Amino acid sequence: MGTGPGKKAARWYAAAATLAAAGALAVSGTTPGSADTVTPSAAPPATSSATPSAAPTPSATARTLSPQALAQAQAKAKQVRTKTPIKHVVVLFDENVSFDHYFGTYPKAANTDGTTFKAAKGTPSVDGLTKKLLTKNPNQYDPKRLSPAQALTCSQDHGYSHEQLAYNGGKMDKFEENVAHDTCGGNNIYQAPGLVMDYFDGNTVTGMWNYAQNYAMSDNSYNTGFGPSTPGALNLISGQTHGFYAVDPVKGTNVTDAGVVSSSDARGVGTVINDPDPAFDDCSDNNHTAKNNLAAGTGQNIGDLLNRKNVTWGWFQGGFKPTGTSGAYAVCGSTHENIGGNAVTDYSPHHSPFQYYPSTSNPRHLAPSSTAAIGYTDQANHNYDLSDFDAALAGGNLPAVSFLKAGAYQDGHPGNSDPLDEQHFLVNTINKIQNSPEWASTAIFIAYDDSDGWYDHKMAPIVNGSRDPATDAAALCGRAKVLSGFNDRCGYGPRTPLLAISPYSKVNHVDHHLTDQTSILKFIEDNWSTGRIGNGSMDQVAGSLEGMFTFGKARAGRVILDPTSGAVVTRSHH
Repeated sequence: MGTGPGKKAARWYAAAATLAAAGALAVSGTTPGSADTVTPSAAPPATSSATPSAAPTPSATARTLSPQALAQAQAKAKQVRTKTPIKHVVVLFDENVSFDHYFGTYPKAANTDGTTFKAAKGTPSVDGLTKKLLTKNPNQYDPKRLSPAQALTCSQDHGYSHEQLAYNGGKMDKFEENVAHDTCGGNNIYQAPGLVMDYFDGNTVTGMWNYAQNYAMSDNSYNTGFGPSTPGALNLISGQTHGFYAVDPVKGTNVTDAGVVSSSDARGVGTVINDPDPAFDDCSDNNHTAKNNLAAGTGQNIGDLLNRKNVTWGWFQGGFKPTGTSGAYAVCGSTHENIGGNAVTDYSPHHSPFQYYPSTSNPRHLAPSSTAAIGYTDQANHNYDLSDFDAALAGGNLPAVSFLKAGAYQDGHPGNSDPLDEQHFLVNTINKIQNSPEWASTAIFIAYDDSDGWYDHKMAPIVNGSRDPATDAAALCGRAKVLSGFNDRCGYGPRTPLLAISPYSKVNHVDHHLTDQTSILKFIEDNWSTGRIGNGSMDQVAGSLEGMFTFGKARAGRVILDPTSGAVVTRSHH
């Protein structure tokens, strides 16, 4: 794993953990729904030091829950009420897919290879790839169908600025020039000119299409902003990519680094538009063998709001469980091979958004006190390995709110993953939930962190402007109001798939209401009456997901799929 950082860095990080053990809180002083202002307690002071005495530090108490304390926490959780019949929300948060890339020709599949797909009679159409877009596209290349044999592809450019340039002021015709990666390294990866334009159909993403057939899907849902994985993950849990600052991983001091935060103020607080690793994670910087600056967050997220309401919750990620230690740090070293035979490290720190916040991080990757304690505040501080979700579900202890991130080989991210490996994760997880007693009161959302830069023909309205000449395309982002005055949050960004799977989902339904990543956040806030994040969070303008549900009566049954083919195995109706 390489050599670890020096003793000085270890002392800084250990000091942060010591304060964490003392239960030091470092969250926003605002209350839910408060005005859009950043409170002084939510940002680092003007000093250059990011040591525990000067900046937020992790607040999870490094302790196990005693049986008595757990019983008290469970009693409080049982008193929680919801506004809908939904008692459990599970968000399957996958990687890097545009709507047209997976659903552009839905519900019509070529049926020349792969798993045969035939749509049910009366299946509604989507705003997808028309004949003109397929044969006379304004881009350099027309979109081409990708077969199951071409499932593992290169990842495209999905940078904040480059995606805006691809939009070309709304003409949507400069994808090849700005975000295309036609070639890449790795074994058995499909590469071709114009790849950025291409799409899969129901013969490859069969499971996704079958879920759309039997539950609800949106064709008008978008990334909250432009850019890669980390901004998308942060928007999912807080609706906010502003309020972060850069930290030197060795010295533990605040630094100026435009690659970590842009548009920073005099205190160094700015906006995340790239993929810096989180400051409160042992496994950041390739298990602390590199020295890239890290990002630390201020303010609050949905975890803080749920904690205040005694609502159980957790983030579950593949590879989170340490495989060993190196010096003072835990090491996340587990790997799996994707369908191309390429070994992929399971855990990606910059995909783990709660690790950016001192109040909701688990820097040491500590295991929960027990299976019964999953979802409650203990040494794990609500951050878990993916296997802990399976244990909680099997033990009848499913948290009220669960966010799941697959190991990198199954998360759908092109280059290290693919639709077929992703399908295994999605189907196996959903099958387990549907075969559990909790299914009767569960809503599962399949959502994505970003589009990977894949072509999508539809542009969202720009509801939040930005006027940073270094990063923003003025013709696209310069006209709309800059909400709360925070630059580099231009959006909405690219269109991505969004599915709602629940007994209360509308069946074979395509929802056209305008929504974004923070609509999931808003759904959770409203269902558990937490109030809003505040401090400029985009949850304040998010559209509602209720158009995907019918809460008066459960209508949708269990649909068990085959994880390899994506085909329906059994279907039961209410």
